[in-house]
Amino acid sequence: MATQLAVTEELLAYVEDISHPEDQVLTALRTLTAELPGGPSMQVPPTEARFLTLLVQLTGASRVLEIGTFTGYSTLCMARALPEGGRLITCDISKKWTDIGAEFWERAGVADRIELRIGDARETLAELRGTEGEGSVDLVFIDADKTGYPAYYEEAVALVRPGGLIVLDNTLFFGRVVDPAADDPDTLAIRQVNELIHADDRVETCVLPLADGVTLARRKAA
Repeated sequence: MATQLAVTEELLAYVEDISHPEDQVLTALRTLTAELPGGPSMQVPPTEARFLTLLVQLTGASRVLEIGTFTGYSTLCMARALPEGGRLITCDISKKWTDIGAEFWERAGVADRIELRIGDARETLAELRGTEGEGSVDLVFIDADKTGYPAYYEEAVALVRPGGLIVLDNTLFFGRVVDPAADDPDTLAIRQVNELIHADDRVETCVLPLADGVTLARRKAA
């Protein structure tokens, strides 16, 4: 028996057909984002967005941290999954694209659950460690500049509570992680963070060949 599916356009279409459909707000935001420069490759696909929604629900997360907002599609999906009184902090380097998301967060009625932090994510995360404290977050989603991944991961491990979950996107990076000729800074950084996680005895991990590669790292109980 085959151990791995060959993912075709027809199979992806079938997955969409049998999955819970997006509502009008999500579809409108995804469609708008797809028209932006780099939009289709930078936005998480609907399948991954549903997965993130379920992870928030299954973990019972009420405090979520997102590193990398773009137009806020994944932000919206996770914010909707929060319980009453839940909070999502999302970080981005500028408001160039996040202003698009803010409009849709309002339309979806979840803007009051979302706190947008603009600036260098390393500084934002260090500030959160000081103000919120270590172990103050239930779930972290990392989907930002790839060269920053090793630093973001280390901060995420400090910020997430024991038993909490870190989710990293793009950890297979278009397959370039196994290409010996790929030595660009982004690929090198993804390889580095993958090796860091693999050797990190603070977490339990699972790498999924979903979308562009998704890694789950659960912080072990103290």
